[in-house]
Amino acid sequence: MKAATHSPPAFSWQAWYDGLGGRTINIPEVEDLLHQIYHEQFPRFEGAVASHKRQFDSPAEAASHLKTKAQELGADIVGICEIEPSDIYRGRSIEEKFAIAVGARMRYRAFQTVPSRESAIECVRVYHQLGETVIALAQYIRSLGYSCEIEHPIGDSNLLHIPIGLKAGFGELGRHGSIIHPKLGPLFRMGSVATSIPLAIDHPIDAGIAAFCDNCRACRKYCPAKAVPDERSPEAGKDHLGNDRYIVDTGKCFPYFRKYNYCSACLPVCVYNHKEWAKDFEGYPTKKFPEVIFEEPPAPFDEVPEEEKHAYGKVGR
Repeated sequence: MKAATHSPPAFSWQAWYDGLGGRTINIPEVEDLLHQIYHEQFPRFEGAVASHKRQFDSPAEAASHLKTKAQELGADIVGICEIEPSDIYRGRSIEEKFAIAVGARMRYRAFQTVPSRESAIECVRVYHQLGETVIALAQYIRSLGYSCEIEHPIGDSNLLHIPIGLKAGFGELGRHGSIIHPKLGPLFRMGSVATSIPLAIDHPIDAGIAAFCDNCRACRKYCPAKAVPDERSPEAGKDHLGNDRYIVDTGKCFPYFRKYNYCSACLPVCVYNHKEWAKDFEGYPTKKFPEVIFEEPPAPFDEVPEEEKHAYGKVGR
């Protein structure tokens, strides 16, 4: 299956960094985790498929079995959807039919102050953790006699994580551009494994989150880069519930992200269902609302070649 003609290109991290003069943040713990992801996890993406196929009584049984296995392997949430051309990055293709989406919560205690070293480390720690989950899940699926493809949470994949997560029932799209889960809020990350095992699929949910976002502007008010919009953008297309999408100004967001500990301020300041997720599930004391450090935003940057960047609005400029 090939990508839709209107699909966005994969995020060109190197082009954005190069355009701004390279990377400026050096956090040893982050660098070590990234090294493990690129040099220890990526080489384990491929694997042999067993010659004997396990037969399931129904797509529902297969879906339930693999969801349980994914949770045993470290996923906090699991959902399944059918892959469509619009779920594939421009210029890429995929042979599998279904995506098994997996998500893992980030620890709120690391987001007491943002941006910070602690929040940066936690983001990449979860990318690494989920990397192990999708690799192990793929190995298990191959042991059942089925092919599959790993879509690593770090983002260098063929599938767009956000549309997959929305279709798999993970939540609704927030003003800040991330999925908000009814219980985990936006403090989680996701990856997926694509396979063609016949599976029962999940569906987008309507938990009232989009309506909440229309009235709450916490992420806009507390975005240090002032990159989160006030209004939805009709020209940006619809989300999976038919709402016009909110579009973050990447030209303002990325320069701040690059300079100040990979920011992430918009995630812990989100107040949706705050009592459910803005606490530490292992007993560490936390504040109900994080401290946000506002630094002087760098100048906006929009000079990445058009064919290498997605469309975004220019908020307040």
